[in-house]
Amino acid sequence: MAMWSDHPNEECGVFGLYAPGEDVARLTFFGLYALQHRGQESAGIAVADGTAIRAHKDMGLVAQVFDETKLGPLRGDFAIGHTRYSTTGSSTIGNAQPFTLESYLGPLALAHNGNLTNATELRLELLKRGVGLTSTSDTEVATMLLLAPEGPTWRERIEYFMDRAEGAYSMTLLMRDALYAVRDPLGLRPLCLGKLGENGWVVASESCALHTIGAELVREIEPGEVLKIDAEGVHTILRRPASRQALCLFEYIYF
Repeated sequence: MAMWSDHPNEECGVFGLYAPGEDVARLTFFGLYALQHRGQESAGIAVADGTAIRAHKDMGLVAQVFDETKLGPLRGDFAIGHTRYSTTGSSTIGNAQPFTLESYLGPLALAHNGNLTNATELRLELLKRGVGLTSTSDTEVATMLLLAPEGPTWRERIEYFMDRAEGAYSMTLLMRDALYAVRDPLGLRPLCLGKLGENGWVVASESCALHTIGAELVREIEPGEVLKIDAEGVHTILRRPASRQALCLFEYIYF
C-alpha cells in the first residue's frame, strides 16, 4: 500500500472547455497535448452532455492514453482534462485525474494542479467522518471536501473548500451542465481564461493550450476567483483573494 505524503507532489496541467456543437473531447486532447510538458505520468479527460459525465484516464502521455476509440464516446458540450506530474508519492492509475463521482447535486469531475499543505489534517478529518478514500492524492481529498458541507449550491461548497484548504490549487470542476474554474487566494498556480469562437470558453494552466485550439486569451483568472461557465456565459461567482500574491517561482523556471 502506498504511504500518504503531505509533501508537494504535483505540478500538473489543467484544462476546461465549453464549446457547444464542437468535438470537445478532441479539442481537450489538443489542449492537453500543449500542456504535456507540465506532466507526463498520466492523462485524463471527462466530458459532460447535460445529463451524465463520461471519462477516460490512464498512465502515459496524452497521445498514448487517447486514440479514436477512446475519444469517440466522449460526447458533450463541456470537458475538463489533466496531465499529471509528481515528484514524490505514488504514480498509479488510482492517482490519475480527473476524479469522478456521483454526489447529492449530481455527477462531479475534478482536475487539480497544486498541493494542499494541510491535506493530512483534512484527510484524517474525512476518514473520521467515515468517508472512504481510495488514493494517496490530495485531489481526492479536495473532491471529498467539496462534498462535505450540506450547502445546496456548488458556490457554497466551493466557498467551504476555500475556507478549509491551505496551499496551492488551480482547479477545474465539471458538472453535467456547467464548468467551474477555481484559483487559490495567493495565485500560486496559474490559470487563464480564453474565448473560442462565438459561444465557446476555455480555461487552462497556460495560454499555449488556448492558442493550440484556436482560442484567444482573454485574461488571467485572478487569485481567489471562481468562475462559472455555462450556456449563459462566464460569471465570477466568488472572489476570495489574499492580502498578497505569490505565484510559484518554479512556474518561471520549469514552465
